[in-house]
Amino acid sequence: MNRKPTDVERPPADRTLQHLDRSRARSWALQVLYRWESDRSRSLSEALDDTLQTRRVSPRRTAYLERLVRSLEANAEAVDSVLRGALSNWTLERLSTIDRSILRIGATEILHFRDVPPKVSIREAMLLAESYSGPDSPAFVNGVLDAIHKRGA
Repeated sequence: MNRKPTDVERPPADRTLQHLDRSRARSWALQVLYRWESDRSRSLSEALDDTLQTRRVSPRRTAYLERLVRSLEANAEAVDSVLRGALSNWTLERLSTIDRSILRIGATEILHFRDVPPKVSIREAMLLAESYSGPDSPAFVNGVLDAIHKRGA
């Protein structure tokens, strides 16, 4: 097959859709974590259930959203412990709710999702920070999650 030098390799459409669905599922996970942080009398699973009942989440995104939230809930102490170890001159409690939630999502993927490359988790967390947090947050999120990745936690 003759190819022009300008031809670009593109991932299969299903991989592109999966990437988009996972990115949007992470945004939904951020909303679930924010809801949970706003009312800590309820469990993370209850916040997830409330979100799924009151918001229109695409079924294609639901599986990854549930996987993220349930994994974080099952491993919350370990995730927070690793985050505390990676924070320099900060405490987890001192962070904004959004930044803390973004870090928890990224750390959960790095620590527990072998099918997601850590660099992808870091980049996706930075994108969440760009969209939902302050101007310094993407670099901060990158630094913390990169430290976790480099430690091999």
